[in-house]
Amino acid sequence: MFAQPSIYAVITGSGSYIPPVVVKNEAFESSVFMNEDGSKIETPGPEITRKFEQITDIVERRVAPPEVQTSDMATFAAQTAIADAGIDPETIDYIIVAHNLGDMKHGSLYPDILPTLSSRVKKKLGIKSHKAVAYDITFGCPGWTQAMIQANYYIKSGDAKTVLVIGADTISRSSDPHDRDRMIFSDGAGAAILQARESDTPVGMLKHVVRTDTEDYLDLLQMGPSYNPEQDGIYLKMLGRKLYNYALTYVPLVAQECLVKNGLQLSDVKKVLIHQANAKMDEAILKRIFRLYGEKNVDLQVMPMTIRTLGNSSVATVPTLYDLLVKGKLEGHSAASGDHLMMTSVGAGMNINAFMYRMP
Repeated sequence: MFAQPSIYAVITGSGSYIPPVVVKNEAFESSVFMNEDGSKIETPGPEITRKFEQITDIVERRVAPPEVQTSDMATFAAQTAIADAGIDPETIDYIIVAHNLGDMKHGSLYPDILPTLSSRVKKKLGIKSHKAVAYDITFGCPGWTQAMIQANYYIKSGDAKTVLVIGADTISRSSDPHDRDRMIFSDGAGAAILQARESDTPVGMLKHVVRTDTEDYLDLLQMGPSYNPEQDGIYLKMLGRKLYNYALTYVPLVAQECLVKNGLQLSDVKKVLIHQANAKMDEAILKRIFRLYGEKNVDLQVMPMTIRTLGNSSVATVPTLYDLLVKGKLEGHSAASGDHLMMTSVGAGMNINAFMYRMP
């Protein structure tokens, strides 16, 4: 008897929304930055931004226009992905939206997550089918990659044939105006349509690895008060050095475990689409991965980077990277049928995940 083809989840369409508002580093030179104890940082603004660029490689970032909410950006990216896939949106079985702080309106510090962003997106897309189940996922910056893992389960089990997976955040609106870390954060959205496909050989979503570390690392990213004691509200805070060390220690191990689980070698990976949190950190992570395989010569071309001009848009970074890659919008980078891509992210929780994707 002949073996039956297996069901795989394949990306048939993608989209991204890169906000039109560009904020260059120079815009922060007049900011009053403070230390955690509330004391003013006396370093001149131009020197602060210069050192910031040296550490992160960020020269500018994109932020959402005041009238645009997270669910709007998610909808824009979804519309592009749906058109790219050429599907009827009424045939979508699940709509999963990954985010962190909901629809935080411009000038407000209060997240709005009721109703869910996924339900808002479904409404904005005009999808009427009650069978299109919409829900949100909050998993820190790895939210979109985790939502893709969930979508893969739905499709592999036969529960769904088409899933819309979106990552969107207006993370810049939760940043403390007196914290130098605010220069890292940006806004954006990315989306993918995953569909079931029968195949005799593995294709699309392959095996994944996920870990959560709370015992020693729970508070590396959290919400907290401004460094300015006279400033009300709570803001996104991170323990940068500890977060750097955590990512450098564990992301390479997750990447290696993911390769082993898929029966692949490092040489099999065409591109690593990694969360764009800090260029220097991502380069250090890649070097650690190569070192695990005894490789001293690190090919940085395996890791496309967008952080220099797009900043850290949290859950939107990996889907945006994928969309730009497959549409030939990343100079010097491409992906063809049969190529293996690793998608991996690290963020609040602390959470790390990685999955392999074989281009159809």
